[in-house]
Amino acid sequence: MGRKFFSEPQIVEDVAVQAFLFFLAGFETSSTTMTFALYELALNTEIQDKARNEISEVLEKHNGEFTYEAMMDMKYLDCIINETLRKHPPVTVLMRVAAEDYSVPGTDKVVEKGQRIFIPAYSIHHDPDIYHEPEVFDPRRFEAEEVKKRHPMSFLGFGDGPRNCIGARFGQMQTRIGLVTLLKSYRFTKCSDTPIPMKYSKLFI
Repeated sequence: MGRKFFSEPQIVEDVAVQAFLFFLAGFETSSTTMTFALYELALNTEIQDKARNEISEVLEKHNGEFTYEAMMDMKYLDCIINETLRKHPPVTVLMRVAAEDYSVPGTDKVVEKGQRIFIPAYSIHHDPDIYHEPEVFDPRRFEAEEVKKRHPMSFLGFGDGPRNCIGARFGQMQTRIGLVTLLKSYRFTKCSDTPIPMKYSKLFI
């Protein structure tokens, strides 16, 4: 059998679609995550101070240069980002389609091939059986030892599996850079217009 090649216009279109999806997934979610992270840090000044101290210490260790290695040393900042994604996930519901029949263990239920599945990420992230006092913003939940205690699918900030977020690494880098740039130079506080608790728009729900 001869090889089947895609036409050049189709290749260009496929690349363009993937590039658009990559930047949409990276830019929109990272800006949303930064917004919610700064909101939570404004309400939790002790966490904000701890993050700022870590940034200062790491930059000093790296001779004041904000390098990739310096960014990777900011472990507490990563905990803050993950806790923000837990409490305020940009994508509240993940949608998947079953590639084949799947028998749910311990039940007589079968997810049939082609069936559309909705995974409630927001509800999982706010399940008190998984996260104690889920409405409390606590970055310590994402320290390495704490993460090991939970099921790996209890955090779906970037989805999971072969269809996880295509812009995850790009978005994480942007969020880290944005938060470091802001926190090392500015202090964030609540004001009379700050909504407490946060109220989500239901326009697109």
